[in-house]
Amino acid sequence: MPHSKFVVDTRHSPYAHLRPVPLDAVTLRDEFWSPRMRINREVTLPSQYAQLEQSGTLDNFRRAAGKINAPFRGRLFTDTDAYKWLEAIAWTLAAEPDPALAKMADTVIAEIGDSQRADGYLDSFYARETANDRWTNLRDNHEMYCAGHLFQAAVAHARATGSERLLNIARRFADHICNTFGAMPGKRASVDGHPEVEMGLIELARVTGERKYLEQTQFFIDVRGRGVIGGNDYHQDRTPLREQSRMVGHAVRATYLNIGATDLYAETGDAPLRAALERMWQSLTERQMYITGGIGSRHKGEAFGADYELPNSRAYTETCAAIALVMWAWRMLALDGDARYADVMETALYNGVLSGVSFSGQEYFYENPLANDGSHRREPWYECACCPPNVARTFASLPGYFYSTRQNEVFVHLYAENNARSVLADGRTVGVTQHTRYPWDGQVNLAIDAEGELGLHLRVPGWCESGATIAINGKAYDGALVPGSYAAIRREWRNGDVVTLNLPMPARRVQSHPYAIENKDHIALTRGPLVYCIEGADNPGIDLRDVVVSAKADITATFRAVVLNGVTQLEFPARLAPPDPGWTNRLHRTARDEQAQPSRSIRVTAIPYYAWANRAPGAMRVWLKSE
Repeated sequence: MPHSKFVVDTRHSPYAHLRPVPLDAVTLRDEFWSPRMRINREVTLPSQYAQLEQSGTLDNFRRAAGKINAPFRGRLFTDTDAYKWLEAIAWTLAAEPDPALAKMADTVIAEIGDSQRADGYLDSFYARETANDRWTNLRDNHEMYCAGHLFQAAVAHARATGSERLLNIARRFADHICNTFGAMPGKRASVDGHPEVEMGLIELARVTGERKYLEQTQFFIDVRGRGVIGGNDYHQDRTPLREQSRMVGHAVRATYLNIGATDLYAETGDAPLRAALERMWQSLTERQMYITGGIGSRHKGEAFGADYELPNSRAYTETCAAIALVMWAWRMLALDGDARYADVMETALYNGVLSGVSFSGQEYFYENPLANDGSHRREPWYECACCPPNVARTFASLPGYFYSTRQNEVFVHLYAENNARSVLADGRTVGVTQHTRYPWDGQVNLAIDAEGELGLHLRVPGWCESGATIAINGKAYDGALVPGSYAAIRREWRNGDVVTLNLPMPARRVQSHPYAIENKDHIALTRGPLVYCIEGADNPGIDLRDVVVSAKADITATFRAVVLNGVTQLEFPARLAPPDPGWTNRLHRTARDEQAQPSRSIRVTAIPYYAWANRAPGAMRVWLKSE
């Protein structure tokens, strides 16, 4: 078995354009991400282990193994909480050994292995009195969804530790699935109602070299959309994937399916599949995605809405959906190196994902609205606890998203204080050390440890609409710097060369498409990759709905080390304009010309959206009235 520590190993995928740099080859040491990585390791993962015990998730495996006599607890797919947690542990161990975390992982792996059936089947819900009911409700009961997360955890554990203990468990279950489902006579031509097994099987194929897992993924993608599990959008079964033009149904299911399909294209070059993925990407990012990178606007069905249906206070925008978008963007980026995918990946990561966890690392959002009265707060765990361990595995795998290589070229996707080493196609090792205060400051110094000719590709984010510059050893770079693309620098390098990328970070006023009706005559504030909001804690005594921002208001950005663990705040003049007195005790009235009402000048403070709800409860808004 090849032993590598890639997040998604596309090194040998024939249709992948970029190859990931191992996450253990990238060390984050900045003021922004490093504390979060440390909390993830020292607080989040141990506390989630305790939650797995307290919620009954681990007891469910013990029950299935016949070790305890107790009722099943939790949702029927609770096994995945343990699997995602194990994946987070694996990527954490890949970056740095930790005996305590390794011992926790070994304990959980033992419980999982002991619960596996003799034929390879593994699902703690279908044990004992329900053992004969397995595979009887593929549409609703998540058996393959659980399997997919097991496969991903097993691949991560094998790559991180070299141990095949969990991998062997996963392979036995995967073999059982391959023997049970397919187009051949005697097999069942059906699929799970919650996509996930597709990407798990491909990752399993990559680490084991077993082509049958790839072929099984092909079958599961081909059989969808033909009514085999009910024929509806929610279960991704109404329309064959190659015929789809927009994202529909449950947001996480839809995006997970596209992740698996993108991986399948990277292995097979299926052109109609790639065309469908591109159509859906465009529809999503142009008409269905929030400014935060959140996706899935409807509470009903946790689903995508109609085009431009992007309500704020009722935004569902599940944390898992934003994580899925990061994962999909990363894979689309690998196909052709187009920076638009990296732009979306960064937006979702800094805003839609990061908002999902508290500064303590122990409380989580399931939903991430863009306006709230202060009642929405993070919780330590959920009955449906998919988001907390998903956040943990995303943070643990984060270093693997920063760099890729292509032949003798290095691509830099994300910016943070770090050092990385990558091996090029010709066997040379290249070191890159970033010095920066990103995302608070747009200057990034990259020290290059390399000799000879190679290409360095630096992403110029789409949010940096003008003024980006590059200097090499103090001399201005004269190549093209196009927002939303990679600046390509090819030259003869010497150890110690320094590249300085400067990305101006003015506060930006952003408008929404006119069809996003809730945001008509409103603006949102962004700076760098961060979306901002106003919160009651910084603006006491006012109704945030009455804040009106002038298009000419001077916005100042100031870093406050003592606020919210250190953030750049935006401050600007505004006016407070409550409804006129004629609305007192009325919900409706005959339309008439509004009379100018007295208003008062105020000064408003905005904070990064990811940081809201970490202080006393209070109202929050992203979109503000504008004039």
